[in-house]
Amino acid sequence: MHDFAIMWDWIGFAVRWLHVITAIAWIGSSFYFVALDLGLRKVPHLPVGAHGEEWQVHGGGFYHIQKYLVAPENMPDHLVWFKWESYATWLSGAALLMIIYWVGGELYLIDKTKADLALWQGVLISAASLSVGWLVYDFLGKSGLGEKPTLLMILLFALLVAMGWGYAQIFTGRATMLHLGVFTATIMTANVFFIIMPNQRIVVKDLQEGREPDPKYGKIAKLRSTHNNYLTLPVIFLMLSNHYPLAFATEYNWIIAALVFLMGVTIRHFFNTMHAGGGMKWWTWLVTVLLFIGIMWLSTAPLMHDSYDDSEARPLSETETRFAAAEGFDEVAGIIPGRCAMCHAREPFYDGIHRAPKDLLLETEADIARAAPLIYLHSGISEAMPPANVSFMEGDERRAVIRWYLNAIKG
Repeated sequence: MHDFAIMWDWIGFAVRWLHVITAIAWIGSSFYFVALDLGLRKVPHLPVGAHGEEWQVHGGGFYHIQKYLVAPENMPDHLVWFKWESYATWLSGAALLMIIYWVGGELYLIDKTKADLALWQGVLISAASLSVGWLVYDFLGKSGLGEKPTLLMILLFALLVAMGWGYAQIFTGRATMLHLGVFTATIMTANVFFIIMPNQRIVVKDLQEGREPDPKYGKIAKLRSTHNNYLTLPVIFLMLSNHYPLAFATEYNWIIAALVFLMGVTIRHFFNTMHAGGGMKWWTWLVTVLLFIGIMWLSTAPLMHDSYDDSEARPLSETETRFAAAEGFDEVAGIIPGRCAMCHAREPFYDGIHRAPKDLLLETEADIARAAPLIYLHSGISEAMPPANVSFMEGDERRAVIRWYLNAIKG
């Protein structure tokens, strides 16, 4: 593990793995409890204070579940709190953001063709922007709009669209979609941390001290939980979007994100209505398909990147200059375009490739210097690229990549 790039890539993989695991736990429990809540039945002979019940079967056993809007007359000795799924998902996601988009900001975060920012400025904007959504949304939620949940959701949608447009003006397309996802997830986790859990603690404390709890705390918590439910699917899309240039690399990526938020609403409305016994709202699937067709059409817009001439002419960053000046760069700069640029080009000519994979360009010396860590990891240390070695990259060429990269980081 002498090579930091290798260790750092494995750390990123481990954090991503953790993030996916915790997200599964959070999303799974969220979907489960929303479906449970909507499926509760009012039946005779419910205990005092019980709002409804449901019988479920799973894993060879039967479960009898009852819900109390406030709490039972006698507080149970043991309560299971569902909170760490949310916190762990956000914390691991924030760590992944730092690893990929802050440390690797020159490649993944900053787009000099949009805003001439230093890396530290981009990182500062990235960090500061994440709290804006929560502050605005929470202010609206605590105003009279808290009694108008539909209007509050519309205003939240407007806020998300505005932030998507704002991110698209300064960050790379990939960073735009990812940051909008983190922006939304921050609102969701803050709902849990600042509203849902404190309100539940107030109710529990009132019961323990012999006071009658105010039902408003449960009502507020349920509203925020419902909003989280409608935001979940778009967040997943935005987190996956970095694998698909058609989603993030066009000039209309922020509009694509806006349509994805609407798709999240139509899909969840279908399932929420079904679980509540309201029947199958099949029209929601027609709307979803139309929205998706709109997304596919928008993805045909020109990709957002500099031209070949602009790439050759632009000044290199400090990091890029170090790699371009390292011994062996000239040799690598002669290898990579011939082995990789048939796909990783502004106009790919490899059969079946219409967009550069991951929107990664490897045509000019500036392109190669900027992508040095990825070239080293994918075509030097490993044989991940070219895939199936379709361009017949030789072993001595891979060793040249390794020598060049090590010369740069040692220098």
